[in-house]
Amino acid sequence: MLLAKSCHDIDWLLYLVGDDVRRVSSFGGLAHFRPESKPAGAGDRCLDCAVEHDCPYSAPRFYRNAGPGWPVSVVTDGDLTEALRTGPYGECVYNGQNDVVDHQVVSMEMVGGATISFTMTAFTPAEQRKTRIFGTHGYLDGDGASVRYVDFRTGAEEIFTVSDDPSAGHGDGDDGLADAFLAAVADGDPSLIRSDAATSLAGHRVVWAAERARLTGTVVTLS
Repeated sequence: MLLAKSCHDIDWLLYLVGDDVRRVSSFGGLAHFRPESKPAGAGDRCLDCAVEHDCPYSAPRFYRNAGPGWPVSVVTDGDLTEALRTGPYGECVYNGQNDVVDHQVVSMEMVGGATISFTMTAFTPAEQRKTRIFGTHGYLDGDGASVRYVDFRTGAEEIFTVSDDPSAGHGDGDDGLADAFLAAVADGDPSLIRSDAATSLAGHRVVWAAERARLTGTVVTLS
């Protein structure tokens, strides 16, 4: 789960701190999306389910309200109803086919002493990632659309708008990455790209360490 859906978050947090990770611990598991948690009267597929209209994990409601493009494009490039009726995305999430964690926390200690706490959970409304950064004189809150700055000393607050549409390609990040890469190639200037293969590998190592820590109940030290 961390590598498939939370690699952006881990990379983002490492970028913000700008330091190497020294130790990683992690806890979590598949606690809720299991057959024993299946609601009474639920069917095997959402389209044939008597309680689908009350289920917070209704696939028809989620995908029909998502609009064009992703994530519907992952499910089908044709008839959405037919895809939900016959494909894996229309199956009840409680049926037991899933072996992926539905919640996980990761704690990281950096070489310089800073700490990072990350939470991945399936149990949220459909909203953007949230980040809070604590400093010694204040903190920053961000959600992909705006950043809120709060000063501990004075109580003053300021809000900065960073994206008109945070849902557009990871808050415009996808377009920004492509633009930076093309500009770097066109100008022959690698400094226009803020990340490289080593940076990507660093994020992968944290994810692998977190999964090892979660499965073994240990704190993993990265060399």
